[in-house]
This record gives sequence, structure tokens and C-alpha cells, in this order.
Amino acid sequence: MRTTLDLPGELMTQAMQASHQRSKTAVIIEALEELIRKRKLEGIKRYKGRIDLDVDLAALRKRR
Repeated sequence: MRTTLDLPGELMTQAMQASHQRSKTAVIIEALEELIRKRKLEGIKRYKGRIDLDVDLAALRKRR
């Protein structure tokens, strides 16, 4: 999908250096993927302590 963006040049330069990406498109794709990953983790963290899992840790460790 083509989109025109007006981004600060210095911010894009810093993002390219930090991410070690060669293209602006790759930087933006990586940033969007990271944003989605973080939001999914936030959603999962809401369930911390609310779900009772009956898991046998010893049995899980033996599966390796």
C-alpha cells in the first residue's frame, strides 16, 4: 500500500541507525511490527494472576 508521510528527517535517520535498516520502508515496517507486538503483550499482561492453569511443571520439563 502506498502512503505519503511527512516525517522529521533527523528522526528517520536516528531510526535507521538504531534499527540497522537500509531503507525507510524497512524502518517503518519494523516499527509497526514492534508496536503491534508490544500492544499484544500489554493485552496478555492484563490476564496475569487471573487465569488458573493446572500445569505439571515437572512433566513439562521432561518433554525436552
